[in-house]
Amino acid sequence: MLIVLAEAGDTEGLRRALSRGADLEVRDSRGRTALMAAVHGNRIEAARLLIKAGADVNAKDQLQDSPYLYAGARGHLEILRMTLTHGADLASTNRYGGTALIPAAERGHAESVRTLIAAGAEVDHVNNLGWTALLEAVILGDGGPRHSEIVALLLTAGADPGLADNDGVTPLQHARQRGYKDIAAQLMQAEAQ
Repeated sequence: MLIVLAEAGDTEGLRRALSRGADLEVRDSRGRTALMAAVHGNRIEAARLLIKAGADVNAKDQLQDSPYLYAGARGHLEILRMTLTHGADLASTNRYGGTALIPAAERGHAESVRTLIAAGAEVDHVNNLGWTALLEAVILGDGGPRHSEIVALLLTAGADPGLADNDGVTPLQHARQRGYKDIAAQLMQAEAQ
């Protein structure tokens, strides 16, 4: 019941259920909590209510996503910020062994990347594929302004431009292969420093 209310963004229903002692950490068949259901739908007010009530922002579902990881990956900035102020584990990883910063960078969510860096996310964390946030922004990004901004944010935060993937290919080599001139220029400048 709580999960259905959260998914629908029904804050009044959530308040009533919580006042009757509903279990905040009850799970559905996918292992999602009510908070995770709210995050899936970017139901900001429902998420706020659940977080204030004490919902676990690090509770993982069957896919190894948590409200914190999912909000970061999907660019749900307001919810991401709430999770960060309520105990988000910056070192927690998704099913690919990546922190929230890696998919945020890959998907072009510059404000989420900025927020995660400011919170202290490790910029050179390497996931199970052998990729960092910088590598994902280049390899899986589109080379456009959002990904260029993310590369700049990561480099400014101290990301290692020479950290290669498992095949020994650097971010600069990937950028050149894809014809991402602006990103390649940023990476060359960073390598020269």
